Amino acid sequence: MALPKTVTIVALSVALGLFFVFMGTIKLTPRLSKDAHSEMKRAYKSYAKALPALKKMGISSVLLRKIIGSVELACGIVLTLVPGRPKDVANFLLLLVMLAVLFFHQLVGDPLKRYAHALVFGILLTCRLLIARQTEERAESSESRNGQADSQEQNKVKVS
Repeated sequence: MALPKTVTIVALSVALGLFFVFMGTIKLTPRLSKDAHSEMKRAYKSYAKALPALKKMGISSVLLRKIIGSVELACGIVLTLVPGRPKDVANFLLLLVMLAVLFFHQLVGDPLKRYAHALVFGILLTCRLLIARQTEERAESSESRNGQADSQEQNKVKVS
């Protein structure tokens, strides 16, 4: 029977991965939703205007939107399909993206309802990462305990 933490990790990974695949695709192409894509283009123009340092670095609103969309898409695919440590790396990268998105929304003065999704998904990514780390630490500690028990058995002297 699967452990509850394992089921939780898998469910969070798949749900978050699919969400970020969807959001990244919307940022990159209008095929899924023309209205949402247009809204993303408008929002990223305001972010680029509010942060003149991006323009000095040669990053336009289009490039910023495509970079963030590509990272979301790639990390979403990893969260959904790839097992092991890469999921944690993708989780961390998406958490950084969510922090950047929250910063952009605050910078332009958007109301909470415009960035609540970023806040909620940032919290979910944090929870997923913490649960994954907890599960890994428990597995490592049980392996070390098993290894110590085996070495103690080998060190015992048989007395007949």
